[in-house]
Amino acid sequence: MLRHEFRPGKLVVGLFLVAAGVVFAGDANGLWRAPWFAIVPLVLGGLCLGGATTVVVRAIRGRGGAEAD
Repeated sequence: MLRHEFRPGKLVVGLFLVAAGVVFAGDANGLWRAPWFAIVPLVLGGLCLGGATTVVVRAIRGRGGAEAD
């Protein structure tokens, strides 16, 4: 039994934020060069895709959320 409801929108946002962290960690370690403005499309794209994912999941599940017994 799950302890909490799975929220794929938060997963998508988290993955994009981790990707932004990896890009800038690699830049800080000198593995590659990333422009300073690369964070904008990563974070905003992740937020938009996370929001779209949440809208789709909410449309599929309905507005009730987790069922309470």
